[in-house]
Amino acid sequence: MMATSTAIPAPNTRQLKRRRVNWEMWGWLYMRVSGVLLVVLIFGHLLVNLFLGDGVKAIDFAFVAGKLADPFWVVYDMLLLWFALIHGANGMRTIINDYAHGRLRIVFLVALAGATIVLLTLGTLVLTTFDPCIGEPSATLAPLCAAQ
Repeated sequence: MMATSTAIPAPNTRQLKRRRVNWEMWGWLYMRVSGVLLVVLIFGHLLVNLFLGDGVKAIDFAFVAGKLADPFWVVYDMLLLWFALIHGANGMRTIINDYAHGRLRIVFLVALAGATIVLLTLGTLVLTTFDPCIGEPSATLAPLCAAQ
């Protein structure tokens, strides 16, 4: 009786499939994380603007100018802007993927991406380049402008 040997393949020699990025999973995860962060940011925003100080009647141009003179509030408002806008755009992307098909879907997705980029750019520019002291400052802004 002659022994026949069967070759056992070496481990990990099979061809591995190239993994692609799972954009749907990352989008789903972003919605959950950004949703929690947005709740914290929004309640902080409402607390400072509506409940502390004189409430809603104190919100005017000088109040906003004073807040945007502080780098903390610029970063805070920018995080709120970016998280909220991308969160909303991601939700719209999901709706477009569910209901639009063919070329119309591509048109909607490109328009959504364009609108998101434009709004993020404009909002970021407003927050980072805001200068309340252009021209003749009002009496309420004079102390802020004199400090610069």
